[in-house]
Amino acid sequence: MNLTTQKRLAASILKVGLNRVWIDPERLEEVSMAITREGVKQLINDGAIKAKPQKGISSYRSKKIKEQKAKGKRKGRGSVKGAKKARTPKKKAWMTTIRALRKDLKEIE
Repeated sequence: MNLTTQKRLAASILKVGLNRVWIDPERLEEVSMAITREGVKQLINDGAIKAKPQKGISSYRSKKIKEQKAKGKRKGRGSVKGAKKARTPKKKAWMTTIRALRKDLKEIE
């Protein structure tokens, strides 16, 4: 029993993808007889064809990783992207050195 046409029609009527169309396994004969959009609409109203609920994307793993990063984990060599100077530019290193020197100079004076 080939129900591809019915599934395609139901998907377009329900405005969902083909994978979200559910056909009642007990009413397959009845569904196979419906060959027009009107027939498929009637089956949708009867409850023989339904749209499955949308699946959500779980954020559990990303939240867990974020918590670990807050603790200072996951910062090993394998996670480092970019060169040493890209992560802490030369200018920034220079600025910290100079500021420290100037602070020491103020204390001497």
